[in-house]
Amino acid sequence: MARDPYQELGVSRTASADEIRKAFRKLAKQYHPDTNPGDKKAEEKFKQVSAAFDIVGDAEKRKKFDLGQIDADGRETMRGFGGQPGNGPFNAGGFGQGGFHREQGPEIDLSDLFGGMFNQGGGGRGPFGGGAGGGFSAKGADIKARLDIDLEEAIKGGKKRVAFSDGRTIDVTIPAGAQEGQTLRLKGQGSPGRGGQGDALIELSIKPHPIYRREGDALVMDLPISIPDAVLGGKVEAPTPDGNVMLNVPKGSNSGQTLRLKGRGMPDAKGKRGDLLAKLVVTLPETVDEDLEKFAQAWRDQKPYTPKRK
Repeated sequence: MARDPYQELGVSRTASADEIRKAFRKLAKQYHPDTNPGDKKAEEKFKQVSAAFDIVGDAEKRKKFDLGQIDADGRETMRGFGGQPGNGPFNAGGFGQGGFHREQGPEIDLSDLFGGMFNQGGGGRGPFGGGAGGGFSAKGADIKARLDIDLEEAIKGGKKRVAFSDGRTIDVTIPAGAQEGQTLRLKGQGSPGRGGQGDALIELSIKPHPIYRREGDALVMDLPISIPDAVLGGKVEAPTPDGNVMLNVPKGSNSGQTLRLKGRGMPDAKGKRGDLLAKLVVTLPETVDEDLEKFAQAWRDQKPYTPKRK
C-alpha cells in the first residue's frame, strides 16, 4: 500500500495547492530518472511522489481522499467489503500491466518545470506518460568550447572554425561587435539524446593585441613621434583597427599627450564604438648623429631646463 500522499510529499494536510505543487516540483527534480540514470531507488521514489501528487495535487481526488472515499492508491474504499473487483492494484489507478500508470489527474509539464531539461516520451501525461510506449526522452547534453578571436574580428565580425572535445569542428560566424565572454549558442549542435540534440555553447575570448590596449570601450595605443614633429608639429601616420590614418600632431607636443580618434575603438553591447586614444611618445632616432649631439649640447649650454613631473 502506498504511503500517505501528504507524507510522501513532505507537506501537512492543511497545505495549500501551491505548497503541494512546489513540494512535488522539488522532489520530482531531485529523483527524476534522467538525473539519476540506473538508480532504481531514485526511480521508485519518483514514482511514489508522482502518485502522491496525482492524489493530493488534484482538488477532487484530494477531497475524496480526505473524506476517506479513496485510498492512497486512488482506489475507492468499500465500507464493509474488501478486495472488490475493480479495487485491486491492477486496475487503472495503480501499477497496471503496462508498468507504472497514472490515472487522469493533475497534469504538470516536467519540460516546463525544469526549463526544458526533461522531455516526455510516448505522448503520455505526467512524468511517465500513459500506456505502452511511455518513457523518458531527455534532450542531449550541451557541449562547450572556448574560442579566441582577434580584436579586429571582434569589431568587424567574421568566420572562425572551432574544435570540440568530441573531435568535431564547426565553422562559426562571429557577430560584429562581439564582446569578451559572450557566448554563442548553436542549436542542435550538441550531444545526441532521446529528446533531440543538445546545443553547442561557444564562449568568446578576445586575444591581447600587440598595439592596442582596452580600457572599457576605448582603445589606447602608444604613438611614437620624432623630435622635429614634436617641436614643429606635423602629420604622422597612425594605425587603427580600420586601417592607417594621418594624424595632426600639434606644435610643441610632448610625450604623454593624447590625440583622440572618434569612433575607432571597441563597440559596446549596442554596437556603438568607443574612441581610439593615441598617446604620443617623443622618440629619438635609433642612431644619434654628430649634428644632433652638437645641437643638444648647445641647447643645454645656452637654454638649460629641467622637466617637472606633472
